Amino acid sequence: MSDQPFVPLCVPSLSGNESRYLQQGLDSTFVSSVGPFVDQFEQQFAQFVGSRHAVACSSGTAALHVAMRLLDVGPGDEVLVPTLTFIASANPIAYERATPVFIDAEPRTWNLDCPAIIDEILRRAAAGIKQPKAVEIVHILGHPADMAELLDVCDAHGVAIIEDAAESLGASYRSGPLAGRHVGTIGRVGCFSFNGNKIMTTGGGGMIVTDDESLARRAKHLTTQAKLPGIEYRHDEIGYNYRLTNLAAAMGVAQLEQMPTFLQRKRKIADRYDRALGQLPGITIPPSADWAEPSCWLYTILIDAERFGTDARGLIAQFESEAIQTRPIWQPLHRQPMFCDAPRLGGEVAERLAAEGLSLPCSVDLTPEQQDRVLAVMERLARRSCCQDGDLPAEAA
Repeated sequence: MSDQPFVPLCVPSLSGNESRYLQQGLDSTFVSSVGPFVDQFEQQFAQFVGSRHAVACSSGTAALHVAMRLLDVGPGDEVLVPTLTFIASANPIAYERATPVFIDAEPRTWNLDCPAIIDEILRRAAAGIKQPKAVEIVHILGHPADMAELLDVCDAHGVAIIEDAAESLGASYRSGPLAGRHVGTIGRVGCFSFNGNKIMTTGGGGMIVTDDESLARRAKHLTTQAKLPGIEYRHDEIGYNYRLTNLAAAMGVAQLEQMPTFLQRKRKIADRYDRALGQLPGITIPPSADWAEPSCWLYTILIDAERFGTDARGLIAQFESEAIQTRPIWQPLHRQPMFCDAPRLGGEVAERLAAEGLSLPCSVDLTPEQQDRVLAVMERLARRSCCQDGDLPAEAA
């Protein structure tokens, strides 16, 4: 084990007004789910992403669960969702006793295969088969999904769009039909996460965004135990204790102030990785479509197992011996025991990406020296596995 300082995968940057705003929250005694920072955070977040309404809640998973309720997803319904994603994308479908239908990834952006979904919706329409209740588009690893054409098809056939933008706050569309739009603001409902490893954090927490005022009102109602106005404890439906605390919102306000800087740093880190690793044989750098403006949340490469003599998971221990934290990406959800019998469309691309994907350290505050260490290990591993083929570039050696 290396005696060098530990380099974590992705940890928060807390160098702004977090302490000051938290102290203000403590001094006000508004420490629970009511307080001025909650309202401020919701308003400023909506403005940041370009949505009319935002409703803060306790986690990204809670946001997705409420989104299912807002669109009346229930037993007998199907929701199309990518198989290559974190399990929180699918669990809220199961919470409402609906059926997830897992969709394969596509190799250009690693997001869900939108053309395959279009084909499935058109097939069902031609055969007179019930359409899915919704499509949940997950923008993974900070890169927008190529969803423009799918929007028109879903609209024509009455299929709602939910966006899981938990990993992609700050990502947007640079060109095309969605130019200038922020991920999460395009479907009927968008959901974000502020977990500790995201670009910005509230410690835990999430946000629901929508342009539909009635959906926003119901979201707030559901996240506050569906309590009716007034001092009496009266509730008109099943609700949830899903509100964000004022203290967490205070941190969110401080973090949101720094988002332009956070995004700039993330993109600079990704650019340096791209330039250094893009020349190494056996490594595929993350996608960056010319129509997209990725947020570069989690820098993830693909490892050619044949060249390296091991898949991505085989390299993790070697980085760990150098006190560097790396992680594989998710196992496809259709391989999880609770979902192994769920219907799916394909899965082979997702399985390949899962085997080859390796996430490298990319915290907002990653220093050049820390990144040097990561690159040195990666280049050494590439040299060891590939130099016998004579294809390692001289500048990398």
